[in-house]
Amino acid sequence: MTSKHLKLTARILIALIFFVAGVRKWLAFAATSAYFSRLGLPAPEVVTALVILIEVGGSIAVVLGWRLREVAVGMGVFTMATAFVGHPFWSVESEQFAGQLNNFMKNVAITGAFLLLALQGQDPKNTQQS
Repeated sequence: MTSKHLKLTARILIALIFFVAGVRKWLAFAATSAYFSRLGLPAPEVVTALVILIEVGGSIAVVLGWRLREVAVGMGVFTMATAFVGHPFWSVESEQFAGQLNNFMKNVAITGAFLLLALQGQDPKNTQQS
């Protein structure tokens, strides 16, 4: 497998979780909006639409290598924000602690992957077209 193929494979694997999550949110728009409302987010329907756009659009951009540096940094910021908003392990009941901590740490790890993609995106030769 060439370096070009490995880079594309890595981008697909990193993006897949966001694409699937965004599509699932779109298919369950009302339930997702209700969940965001319970989290205390303002304008939950608007937030739901924005999150779907970020997850689906961002994942497609990552796979295509489009403006990879900027998109990867944005997706990393989004991922860390969702860690703090959606997985507050420090404030949940003990039976939820492990699951929330695992999801929080998953987001931290994915953010690290996005930072690596951002470094790759500094060189136009590192995108899919190389």
